[in-house]
Amino acid sequence: MTESGAARAMSTRTLVDIAFGILVMGTVGTLIGLIMGSEFMPLAIGIGLVMGGVVGFLGGRRFLISILVGTVFGGALAWLLAGPDRISYGAGAGAAMGGFLGVQVSMLLDMRAARKAEAAGASVEGVTQDARQ
Repeated sequence: MTESGAARAMSTRTLVDIAFGILVMGTVGTLIGLIMGSEFMPLAIGIGLVMGGVVGFLGGRRFLISILVGTVFGGALAWLLAGPDRISYGAGAGAAMGGFLGVQVSMLLDMRAARKAEAAGASVEGVTQDARQ
C-alpha cells in the first residue's frame, strides 16, 4: 500500500472503536426499544447502531465504557431490588447515568490535563529565561 493509501485507510484502533460503539449503543437501543414497545424496536436499534458507529469513529472510547458500566450496574441493581422483569428499565437508566457521568468525568480529566500542560509550559519558560540570563 502506498503512503497516501495508508493515510486514507482507517486504523485498526478506529475500527475497533466503531465496532465497540455499535455493540454498546446497539444494546442500549435494544433496551430502549423493549421499554417503548415492539413497534419502536427497529427504530430504537437503528438509531443506537448509527450513534454508536459515529461515537466510535470520533474516538469516544471513555464515553462508551462509561455507558457500558452504567448499563451493567443499573441492570444488576434493578435485578437485585425489583426482580428480573425490571432489568431492562434499570439497564436503560444506568446507561443514561453512565453516559452523563462519563461526559462529566471526561471533561474534568481534560481540564486537569490542560492545567498540567499549562504548568509544565510555564516551568519550561522559566527555565529557558533563567538560562538566557
